[in-house]
Amino acid sequence: MTKQIRSYNDLLKERQRLELLAQAQKEVIYYDIQQIKEELRPVRNAFDFVRKVTTMDKTSLLLNLGSEIAINTVVRRFILSKAGWIAKAVVPFFLKNYSSHFLADQKDKWIEKLKDWISSRNGHAHKTDESYSGSD
Repeated sequence: MTKQIRSYNDLLKERQRLELLAQAQKEVIYYDIQQIKEELRPVRNAFDFVRKVTTMDKTSLLLNLGSEIAINTVVRRFILSKAGWIAKAVVPFFLKNYSSHFLADQKDKWIEKLKDWISSRNGHAHKTDESYSGSD
């Protein structure tokens, strides 16, 4: 407080000054939090990676089943065929977990590409049918 409040107008001015000061401090705190978040982004990315490697995403069961079969076949039987039992147990575990998250993240993009591919195939086949019917 800079001076004593002697009237109602002084009280209103002081209240307005304090509200502006509080708003300015809120903005400073907000920007400080944003800066801290930005500085901690590498740590958060590391924790996200550890979470993806240690837990399985169970939202897309068919994709997970396919990736498990592929990982078991390729990694265990071919890549780690001469490795010890610990490596054969640990490496596929981590790969299955990570691939489940990767496939879940990419699922929508792949489905969209599949729809585009199917529609272009259907559209292409439809055009050839029309060209045959028009030439008769």
